[in-house]
Amino acid sequence: MANTSSRTLRLLSLLQTHRFWSGPELADRLGVSARTLRRDVDRLRELGYPVDAHRGAEGGYQLAAGAALPPLVVDDDEAVALAVGMQAVAQGAVPGVEEAGVRALTKVVQVMPPRLRRRVEALRAVTTAPTWGTAPVLDPDVLTTLAQACRDDERLEFGYTTYAGDQAGRLVEPHRLVPLGRRWYLVAYDLHRHDWRSFRLDRITEPRRTGARFLPRRLPTDDAAQFVRAGIRSIPATYRVDVLVNAPAERLRPQLGRWAEITEVDAQSCELRMTVDDLAWPAMALGAAGAAFEVREPPELVELLRDWSARFARA
Repeated sequence: MANTSSRTLRLLSLLQTHRFWSGPELADRLGVSARTLRRDVDRLRELGYPVDAHRGAEGGYQLAAGAALPPLVVDDDEAVALAVGMQAVAQGAVPGVEEAGVRALTKVVQVMPPRLRRRVEALRAVTTAPTWGTAPVLDPDVLTTLAQACRDDERLEFGYTTYAGDQAGRLVEPHRLVPLGRRWYLVAYDLHRHDWRSFRLDRITEPRRTGARFLPRRLPTDDAAQFVRAGIRSIPATYRVDVLVNAPAERLRPQLGRWAEITEVDAQSCELRMTVDDLAWPAMALGAAGAAFEVREPPELVELLRDWSARFARA
């Protein structure tokens, strides 16, 4: 068991990251008994953090609305560097840690005074972040607004452009942000359609936190990323890619598993499947795989690869 001070800081971090925890789940995370958890919660209250307790079968703990984050012990230059660095991470500069980057960026921005926010915005305006492929560039303000609403269980309003190009306003109860492939998605309960939906962040405009709190609903699946994948597969896509790669699945998954479905065929080969609207992306991914492959579909990918091969040979 950690000492009291470090455990209290851990408890505070958990409450700030995920605004509602059941008592047993929170005690398990901290490795303490329910009685010790109650004492730690009381200690946070003594320090000025308003923690609400909910009794009953669905009971738990929640940091009350309006609770402030403690000041970060960094100087001005360090705070700006943190914010700029986390923006780059959130936009995919370091694959695999985008979600952690958004959480960290949310915390930094929330405690940053306006004069430092202006410095961060000035740096962002004159800096170009490198990207691979044609991934849409996201506004960090949209990311942080959505992340804060997910964390605080607060309803959101925003404009949204659908796959068909239609535009409409949405009122949702946000659940999770999911980085998948080259894009980010918001998983939320749509109050207009009375059902769960996933929304591409690059199609969201002017998100606004309403101030209205809600009790979290249960997602139909425990895996928010799997929910998004199922929704993507149901959309008529431009291309569905199916490739047999002469490489073990366990070698390709760390490299391409975030963008493609990798299925083992045998110890030395696997199937790679993707749903894309631009064939340049799977062509680059297959080139980076460093292994021989056979394109099963679509035929347009075969033609693209032949064209690229001819141009590369001429170079």
